[in-house]
This record gives sequence, structure tokens and C-alpha cells, in this order.
Amino acid sequence: MKIKNMEIRSIEARRFIKDFSRPMNIRIDHNSSITLFSVIKKGEAQVEFEYTASYGPVGIIKFEGDFIYEGKNAEEIAERWQSKRDMPNEVASQIHTAIMHFCVPQAVIIAKELKLPPPIPLPQIRIDKKGIKKFGPEVA
Repeated sequence: MKIKNMEIRSIEARRFIKDFSRPMNIRIDHNSSITLFSVIKKGEAQVEFEYTASYGPVGIIKFEGDFIYEGKNAEEIAERWQSKRDMPNEVASQIHTAIMHFCVPQAVIIAKELKLPPPIPLPQIRIDKKGIKKFGPEVA
């Protein structure tokens, strides 16, 4: 399986809240979905997708895009997707991972422009009693 020529065709981004002066907890949900999976030629299919980073009542970042899926089973997967809106778990995992890897860095840039928090967890720095810095997500 190979994914190539991934591109974004449409961007919608909004911040709904004007004032961030008081601290608030913001939950950021990520979602990617396939909107079209169609055969181009033997071994190749065009895949259209949507990616959304939702900040709840605070804002939203949404991309629409497409890419080329190459694989021996491209026709079979496209036929299955068109009839059942389903694909094998391994293929779905690879496709959605590729979409996230492509879109999340773009969403970080847009979030900065809108003055929204980045849609990725930032590392927390903890200093233990010995004065050694530890990096990584803070776990309670």
C-alpha cells in the first residue's frame, strides 16, 4: 500500500470565543472520515477525506482533501467501500493515520493564527526532587 499526492482542497476555520482572558479547559477532538473511494485505474484509487479538529464551543478547524491510494487490492477496497462504506481494518488504520499525520501539522499553524491552542498535547516538563528535568505528558 502506498499513499501519494495528498493535498488539501478546502479549509474552514473559526474561533467562536473572542475573550480568552480567563483560563478554561478546552477539549480538542480529532476526526477523519473518508468521503469517496473510487478507482482511477488498475491498482490505483482516489480517496477524498475530511479532517476536523473540534474545540467544542471555542472553535473548529476543518480540512477537505484527497490523495491517491496505490495497492494490488485498490479495486476490491473501492468496491467494498462504495457498497458498504467499509474497508479492511488494516487499510483503514493506515489511511486514517496518514490523514492525521498530514493534517495535524497544518492545523497547528492555523490554530496559531486563530489564537487557539495547538491541536496536539504539548510536553510537560517536570522537575523531580533531584533537579532532573523529565519530559513527556503529565499523567495524574
